[in-house]
Amino acid sequence: MILNYIKIAWKVLLRHPFYTFITLFGISLTLTVLMVLTSFIDHLVGSHYPENRRDELLYIQRLAQRDSLRQSARMGPVSYNFIRQYVLPLKTPEKVGVASMFSFANAYVNGQRLSLQTKLTDAGFWEVTDFEFLEGKPFNEQNIANNDHVAVITDDLKKQYFEDDTQPVVGKTIEVDNETYRVIGVVRGAPVTRPVTAADIYFPYNIRKSNYKSSGLNGNYVALVKAKSAADFPAIKEEFNQTIAKIPLPQEDDGFKYYILETSADTYVEAWLHNFFDRPASSIFYSVIAVFMLLFMGLPAINLVNVNVSRIMERASEIGIRKAFGAPSKTLIWQFIIENLFITLIGGLIALGLAGITVYLINQSGWIAKADLTINFSVFGISLLVCLVFGLLSGVAPALRMAKLSIVDALKAS
Repeated sequence: MILNYIKIAWKVLLRHPFYTFITLFGISLTLTVLMVLTSFIDHLVGSHYPENRRDELLYIQRLAQRDSLRQSARMGPVSYNFIRQYVLPLKTPEKVGVASMFSFANAYVNGQRLSLQTKLTDAGFWEVTDFEFLEGKPFNEQNIANNDHVAVITDDLKKQYFEDDTQPVVGKTIEVDNETYRVIGVVRGAPVTRPVTAADIYFPYNIRKSNYKSSGLNGNYVALVKAKSAADFPAIKEEFNQTIAKIPLPQEDDGFKYYILETSADTYVEAWLHNFFDRPASSIFYSVIAVFMLLFMGLPAINLVNVNVSRIMERASEIGIRKAFGAPSKTLIWQFIIENLFITLIGGLIALGLAGITVYLINQSGWIAKADLTINFSVFGISLLVCLVFGLLSGVAPALRMAKLSIVDALKAS
């Protein structure tokens, strides 16, 4: 029976190409835009290379020092000294990695200047991230203790700096800002939209031009705190908060006397929201996205209701004839509902193809360096389910209205 309804729905689609186009256009366009937007948000805050374990990481990167009246404040990333004193000694985390926010440096190849993004890290950074090493290995604690002039470069920098990028470059040297470093490893580069881990070249944090010995609490570093699982986050946050609470106040830092010290260990979403809000709440962020999705999905529902009413009214004579031959109202209702769901499903499949093409074009365009946007099939499944629910609801009202018509009225309506 259902197969027969689907066959009828297909013939109806072919018989009314204009209504078919309007319906499929509304459904597919809405789902396409929704999936591309969620793909971009997922690209920004989801767990992706080289931070594949963001669901096990907390980020400590923001420190606010305020006066007693909260009228003036100094805010920014933390210093290496802060991490060394108050983060590295924590006992609850499984591992802690340290990285600077990226800086800029210059290298020259055949007289041409290369502007490079640089990052300073410790050995733990390579253990809490998931960089793919195409050659060599990361520098370790021994390299740092020996003050070795070593560096890890990306595959893109290898192609730009070395004449023959098909040959291994581990052991060769690279000159950056008039300092020579030995290449110890080559990694696949990360998208620039992941500022905690993305760079062109990575140095040990104790290189000569580093400010890691600064005694202040504000600086240019971030700590990546690795937990065994997300279940350990509350314990890690509690230990960190207790450690910070023991810092004697007031203190003076670079001439600024502060009475209040604010910092926290955040998930990546919370840390990301800190760029826009003073007191971010990830639950509110996800709630706003969910509400937006529901409102956005209401557009095809309204479209479907209007189109379905017109489409079903045109088939009044068909309904009258079927009722005259004994078709019960329940059968007619199910027929129209299944037809509506079938049309909605086709629109969803078209949207999946369009979203896939759009995401591919964005990745290939170079608009975002090293972009790796993907279709989030969980989002697609939820969106399609919501669309099917709207399709069901938008088909019920017109179907009930027409199914309840008497045979005479149905024939007159045609």
